[in-house]
Amino acid sequence: MLIAGFFISTILLLLINRHFLKTWHYFTLFNTIPLTATVTYLLLTYLCCMSKKFITLSVFFIVLTFGFVLALNNAGLLKKRYKTISTVKPFRFTKQDGTIVTENDLIGKVAVVEFFFTTCKTICPAMNQTMQGIYNQYKNNPNFVIISHTSDPKNDNVTRLKAYADSMGASTTNWWFVTGPKDSLYMAARNSYALDDQRAVVEDPETDFIHTQLFALVNKRGELKKKVYYSNLPEEIGELKADIQKALDEE
Repeated sequence: MLIAGFFISTILLLLINRHFLKTWHYFTLFNTIPLTATVTYLLLTYLCCMSKKFITLSVFFIVLTFGFVLALNNAGLLKKRYKTISTVKPFRFTKQDGTIVTENDLIGKVAVVEFFFTTCKTICPAMNQTMQGIYNQYKNNPNFVIISHTSDPKNDNVTRLKAYADSMGASTTNWWFVTGPKDSLYMAARNSYALDDQRAVVEDPETDFIHTQLFALVNKRGELKKKVYYSNLPEEIGELKADIQKALDEE
């Protein structure tokens, strides 16, 4: 009887979770067990002592459990928690207008990050067309910024980045095209934004080159959560936009 009660309570709680959170993952079976045990113990105690009130007690505990999970959900306590993939490390780069930006300029801002180069004729034009759509959607939000790092600082000086930014209709306020020392740029790609494998073995810094179609999302605390996003997949960009809005809504 105890095993049956435990099993029924577990299924009930998972079904409630599925209804409210639209997933089986947020409130896992592991996290359900303590609550299940409590519900089962109380239910069986009442049933043993007052068996004539089975229906009343069953309804009572269903409503109680349902209300408890609803209250936790409304309080935000059942939201999925993603681990931090990476955090933004200190940097000092130059924007397209010649001004310096550092990690301190990102405090309290949500940032989408990419690496490209102005002479790229393959993936970069499509990437920045996609990025332009993201920019147009969020450009009026003072807490949003895009950072486009050059992968080719030898050729992409401030003047060239300014011309490229102007062609994209980018404001220096919230779409930064940045350059700097190659080793610093590549360290940021690998160690801050997870846009390239940080374990990559670089035999010759001169021939080392990052060419990626991935976007990264940084929250207001300078953290990368969840994943990086493929710029060439519409479903990934849709997910990125939803995650941008969630990050902007966070306190």
